[in-house]
Amino acid sequence: MDILQLIDRLEELFNDAKAVPFTHNVIVDEDRMLELIDQMRIVIPEEVKKAQQVMAQRDRVLAQAQEEANRTLQLARDKSEQMMQKDMIVQEAQRRADQIMSQARAEAEATRADTDNYVVDTLMQLQDQIGKLNTQVANGIRMVQEEQMRKSPASSSISTNVSEKAEK
Repeated sequence: MDILQLIDRLEELFNDAKAVPFTHNVIVDEDRMLELIDQMRIVIPEEVKKAQQVMAQRDRVLAQAQEEANRTLQLARDKSEQMMQKDMIVQEAQRRADQIMSQARAEAEATRADTDNYVVDTLMQLQDQIGKLNTQVANGIRMVQEEQMRKSPASSSISTNVSEKAEK
């Protein structure tokens, strides 16, 4: 399940919650809330794995670009050596080799820049999603703790323990 779907379900749970009269608080189904939180704990590592896969893909693309650049440079050197053997073509060979090397560097740099932009965009989206999720989970925890504190003084020590664990 996608993290955004879980967030939607959490929001739906909040929207379906019953309001406590004369307050801004609501009563939510604890089992459903805890189930959603557990599912989020499972999905978040998957999102991190996806980000790691994107970074690994970027590294592969960079390695391929570097390999292609090296092949192109080697081809340029080989061609240059062949041309240098001919007296009248020496200057043309040097110019062509420089052009191929510049083109290879430009292509490798463009590929690297595109890959870096893609990785940054993907990681920023993931960071945004995780931040929103974190805020929603913190709000849910806070609301449940406040409700527990209102219900009985004995449960306030339980909610204090829960809040300490949530902050860690």
